Amino acid sequence: MNLFSAGFDPMSVAPLAERMRPRKLDEFLGQSAVLGPRKPLRRAIEADRITSVILYGPPGSGKTSLAQVIAAHTAASFVRINAVSAGVKELREIFDRALSDLHLYDRKTLVFCDEVHRFNKSQQDVLLPGIERGVVSFVGATTENPYFELNAALLSRSTLFRLEPLGDDDILKGLRAALADSERGLGEWAADVDEDAFRHWVDHARGDLRRAMNALELAVLTAVPQNGRRRVTLADAKESIQETYFRYDKQGDNHYDIISAFIKSMRGSDPDAALYWLAVLLEAGEDPRFIMRRILIHASEDVGLADPAVMLQAQAAARALEWVGLPEAQIPMAQAVLAIATAPKSNSVVTAIKAARNFVREHGAGRVPEHLRDPHSAEARLGAGEGGAGYLYPHNYPGHWVAQNYLPSGLSVPRFYEPAGIGGDTRQGQPS
Repeated sequence: MNLFSAGFDPMSVAPLAERMRPRKLDEFLGQSAVLGPRKPLRRAIEADRITSVILYGPPGSGKTSLAQVIAAHTAASFVRINAVSAGVKELREIFDRALSDLHLYDRKTLVFCDEVHRFNKSQQDVLLPGIERGVVSFVGATTENPYFELNAALLSRSTLFRLEPLGDDDILKGLRAALADSERGLGEWAADVDEDAFRHWVDHARGDLRRAMNALELAVLTAVPQNGRRRVTLADAKESIQETYFRYDKQGDNHYDIISAFIKSMRGSDPDAALYWLAVLLEAGEDPRFIMRRILIHASEDVGLADPAVMLQAQAAARALEWVGLPEAQIPMAQAVLAIATAPKSNSVVTAIKAARNFVREHGAGRVPEHLRDPHSAEARLGAGEGGAGYLYPHNYPGHWVAQNYLPSGLSVPRFYEPAGIGGDTRQGQPS
């Protein structure tokens, strides 16, 4: 603090999204599943009975804003920390001070930790005693799946609330409120925003209100005043968001969700959806070999014998990727994806090998019948045809088939392969 900063208000230079954070529950947008009337979390906030909670959701869904609303509703001391910078020593000091406040003043402490998934195991362990004894109430925010990133002990002591991406109506409502607010928003800038500009921001925000507000602020502040007012058009809105937003973390849930959608679109015979998710993966910079492995697997898993040529197309696309790389390889990759999506479907290969392996795990491997043994092995006697003694060579018989046993003697094996009866997936080898 000095002469020049004494009257300085940090919020005066804060971004619009920061200035417009909700101050009370009634201003909070979306999340009706956890904050709607009579919902447990809302009741706990209103009654100032927050215990320890983990807020899990994508960027811009309101995790930090909700923590600040909780802080505004509580009589407890509010301490905000960041997992990136808070060390074990600082955490212990916070808990010691919280214990002292509880004993001396009967005042609890609420600790909010942003990006709690960045805490290592030692840091998370430090939190446990204070939370368990009720010395502090803990609110952690994370964009990562807490079941993967947080200790089971910490999760068991906390209530998990999942926040969803905001809906289009909520984002539009937030933008309009920011434009009209003269105290914290852009109301004093006398701006008129075209409806298609609003729609563009909503479409490109992908549920992230912060991103939409950043674009609104940039567009309004850079608009040229005419007759005392600023007009923001669709062209201005497009200029304020130069690139389409991809929420894609190669190590996070979003990565697996998009891969899952890609796979299920191919399996579900929707070529347009399959191409859409392929495009998302490519635009997000996913490793093309990772994508290609999924294509190869599902050419067999979901099409298989219904159209065996699809597997050849997938293999050819994989070869093309190795030879020419991206961006050219996107064409054979798309061809393979379309081949899978439009082919007749059968998963008989998957069910057959699973059934066979389960049977072998349960019953073990039987002894190879003598007539099937390698004729050159020490135990087998040289017999007629191409096998051991007693082997019947199928090509010597009409239809190139002859009845004989191919399984260990005395072993009763169920049918592993049950053809789907679609395309080429029919049982043709053994005459009925």
